[in-house]
Amino acid sequence: MKILKYTLLTILGFAIALVLIGFVLPSQYSVTRSIEIKAPMIKVYPQVYDPKGWARWGVWYLRDPEMKVTYSGPPAGVGAKWAWVSKKEGSGSMEITRADFDKLIAYKIAFADFDGSFDGRLEFAPSAGGVTVTWIADGDVGSNPLMRYFVLIMDRMLGPDFEGGLKNLKALAEQPS
Repeated sequence: MKILKYTLLTILGFAIALVLIGFVLPSQYSVTRSIEIKAPMIKVYPQVYDPKGWARWGVWYLRDPEMKVTYSGPPAGVGAKWAWVSKKEGSGSMEITRADFDKLIAYKIAFADFDGSFDGRLEFAPSAGGVTVTWIADGDVGSNPLMRYFVLIMDRMLGPDFEGGLKNLKALAEQPS
């Protein structure tokens, strides 16, 4: 009986320690990846401005060709929305919230399995060889101490997908017309 009591107290102590540590972890995260695309802006920007363009370069779409996508709102730009259902990649929705021609596309994304939404953006800057595209996701997970543990791994979770998506966007935009 003593062993059970000590085991339960140890587990309880460990759980309390995890929660307390969670309160001191950062609540804000930022993930950033960039790539230079050797193509004119007119070949790059429309691929991001148009939600249907994302299906040609986004890694989530390419990993699950069975993904069901529905579009609503305007066909492109601010207010353009799309939602997806995928057994492999999860389900969610996305909406373009800001579009500054040749400078920025901002979006809000929500996943069916998580409460709340997350913000992201792709920034475009002219470069000597064409366009530098920077993909940024930042946000705040709030005061939930358990969600703060996600901040520690957010870069490892999103970073590879951003890198893959940017490489696909580069390959698509650099194709000869």
